[in-house]
Amino acid sequence: MEHKYIRIIFYGYAILILSGALLLMLPASHVDKLSFIDALFTSASATCVTGLIVTSTSENFTFFGECVILLLIQIGGIGYMTLVSLFFLFIKNSLSMDEKRVMKQSLDLPDLNIGSFVKKILLVVLTIELMGAALLTVQFSQKYDFSEALWHGIFNAVSAFNNAGFSLFTDSLISYQGDAIVLGTLCLLIILGGLGFFVLIEMYENRTLAKKFTLHTKIMIYGTLFLIIFGMALFLSIEWNNPKTFGALSLYDKLLNSLFLSVNFRTSGFNSIDISVLEESSLFFSTIFMMIGGGQGSTAGGIKITTAAVLIVTVFFILKNSNQEPSVFKRTIEQKVINKALAIIMFSSFLVLFATLLLVETQNLPFIKILFEVVSAFATVGVSTGDGGILSFSQQFDTFGKSIIILLMLAGRLGVFAFGIALVGKAEIKHFKYPKGRILL
Repeated sequence: MEHKYIRIIFYGYAILILSGALLLMLPASHVDKLSFIDALFTSASATCVTGLIVTSTSENFTFFGECVILLLIQIGGIGYMTLVSLFFLFIKNSLSMDEKRVMKQSLDLPDLNIGSFVKKILLVVLTIELMGAALLTVQFSQKYDFSEALWHGIFNAVSAFNNAGFSLFTDSLISYQGDAIVLGTLCLLIILGGLGFFVLIEMYENRTLAKKFTLHTKIMIYGTLFLIIFGMALFLSIEWNNPKTFGALSLYDKLLNSLFLSVNFRTSGFNSIDISVLEESSLFFSTIFMMIGGGQGSTAGGIKITTAAVLIVTVFFILKNSNQEPSVFKRTIEQKVINKALAIIMFSSFLVLFATLLLVETQNLPFIKILFEVVSAFATVGVSTGDGGILSFSQQFDTFGKSIIILLMLAGRLGVFAFGIALVGKAEIKHFKYPKGRILL
C-alpha cells in the first residue's frame, strides 16, 4: 500500500516539473532563447528547491517567468500534497482515507490527523516568510526603489525558507557579504525551513516546556546547532588565509561569512563568496555536510540529520560492546529505525557514486567539481563551483548530464527511502524464515 502512495507522490512531482517547464517555455516567460532541457532543469531545480541554475534567473526570465519559478519553489518547498489537501479541505471540508495516507507519506507524519496539521503548516509558512520578506525589503530598499526592493525581499525570503537558494541578484549575495541583517535573516529563514514543519510546530506549542519535546525534535535542534558550529570552525580553519575567500576579510566578516557558508552548505544554495575559489579540501568536506542535509518533513534535502544521528549513536554503542540497545536522550532506538537509516545511507552513497561515475565518463570535466555538483543536486542544496560566472557548473553539461542532475534533484526531493521504494518496489510478505547463516565480519 505504501508503494502505491509513493508512486502517486513521485508522479505528482514529475507532472509538476513538466508543467513548470512548459510554462517557462512560453514567450512571456523568458527574454532570450530557452532550450527545453534548460527550462526543464530550471523547473526541476525550483520544484525540488535546489537552486542550481543553467540560465540566469534575473537576466533571462521576465517578471512572469520569475513568478512561475517562485510559485514552483513554494509548492515544492511545502509539498504539493499539502496544497492538494488544503484544496480538498476547502472544497469538501474533509479528506478521504486514501488522501490522508498519501499526505502522511508525503510529509512523513506520525498519524492521520492531517487537517489541523496542514492548516498549521500554512500558518507557519506564511508567518515566517512574511516576517523575513519585511526585514529583507527594508534592507534592500537602501539600494533599490520600494517596488523592486519588495520583490527582491519576497523572492529571497520564500527561496530561503524553502531552502531553494534562487536569487534575483546576478552575484547571488556576494555584494551583501558584509551585511549582517541580510545574511543573518537569510540564515534564520534557512535554518527554520531546514528544521521541518513538525519540529517548528512542536517548538511553538511547547515553547515554555522544552522537556516535552519529542526525541526527533531534540535530535534536530542539537544536531543543527552542532553542524552549524562545526561547519564554521572547519571552513574558518581551511579558508582563513585564502586571499580569494576569507583572507582579505576582517575578523567580523570572516565569522559572518563562515556562518553563512556553514548554513548554506547543508541545505540551501545561496553564497556570499565565490564557491569556485574555495580550497579543494573545503569542497570535499562540504559534500559531507550536504549529504547530511536538514530534517525530515522539512524543505531541506540530504539523508537528514536524524538518519546520521541514529547511525552515529548505533556505531558508538557497538564499539562500546554494550549489552544494551542503542539509546539517546534516555530513549531506545528501535531496530527497524536503525535498519531504515542504514538503507538510506547505503542507497544514497550508491546513487551519488554511480551518478558521479556516469558524469565523469561522459562530461570530460574535473572530478571534484562533478562530485560536488552531484552531491549538491542529490541533497537539493544548490551551491555550485559555477561556470566562471553566476551559473552552476551543470551549465557545462550536455543534455545527458543535465538529465542526470534533474533525476538526482527529484530523488532528493522525493526522499531517498521513498525514491528507492519507487525504483525497487516492495517485496511480497513471506510467512517463513530461512535458517541463520554464519558470516564473519
